[in-house]
Amino acid sequence: MDIEIVEVGPRDGLQNESVVLVTEDKVELIGMLAAAGLRRIEIASFVNPRLVPQMADGDAVIAALPDPAGFSRIGLALNGRGFTRALEAGVDEINFSVMATDTFNQKNQGATTFETLAAFEEVVVGAAGKVPVTLTIGASFGCPYEGETPAWRVIEIAERAAAAGASELALGDTIGVADPKAVTRMVSAVRGVIGDVPIRCHFHNTRNTGLANAYAAVEAGVRVLDSSIGGIGGCPFAPDATGNIPTEDLAYMLGRMGTETGVDLDRLIEIPPWLSERLGKQVPGMLSRAGRFPSRKSS
Repeated sequence: MDIEIVEVGPRDGLQNESVVLVTEDKVELIGMLAAAGLRRIEIASFVNPRLVPQMADGDAVIAALPDPAGFSRIGLALNGRGFTRALEAGVDEINFSVMATDTFNQKNQGATTFETLAAFEEVVVGAAGKVPVTLTIGASFGCPYEGETPAWRVIEIAERAAAAGASELALGDTIGVADPKAVTRMVSAVRGVIGDVPIRCHFHNTRNTGLANAYAAVEAGVRVLDSSIGGIGGCPFAPDATGNIPTEDLAYMLGRMGTETGVDLDRLIEIPPWLSERLGKQVPGMLSRAGRFPSRKSS
């Protein structure tokens, strides 16, 4: 069994950090991630730079990367304008995000959930034959403003996205409130309405359940998981939403389970200390501090 890891650190990881990395550091980070074997990397978001200053140099980051890069360069879009900017910048695929609840979507994107979904449906038609387009349903398991997210909202969004031609459907636990049983139920419910469209999962570790939820997703048949190097990240519009599950911790867990990810764990472990130095703080990921097991010396 193989699991594909989508690295979101250069975008979802950095976007909530107070220290803004220069373009050259972002390009170096992306290069190290690619050298560690990650083949899908979310590198920039095409949103209003006044709202997310860390992402203001998305075009410059893409321009500084080789083309072809040897990995898929993913850009995030929240509306039709962002989608057009991402295409013009030369991304290889687009991650289009919608929040499952209206209040969160209004704060994040200035529109209702279904207004953004209608824009996505137009975007997919426009993207036909150009680049793959994933729809991420944020707050799939809970909202910081409305509480529990009704399952029917997620299911309806997923069904419409699949019908529109989404290449992939991602369930996002934006504020880290999911539990393994909820993940199993949601994956099963969504799979029942989207046919053969692949399901991807995006978990935050706000309440220390991220890896348990990733395991539950794998057991439920999900073969694509998001993670962020060092466990950095969060959503600027979700109060107290901490980082994603750390890529190195996820790769270690999956490897110990006998699951192939294609990731070079030794190279991956070298990145969090570099990132901690650039951000001026210790990143949350634990593997780079504890080390792999068995260690290279004892194996």
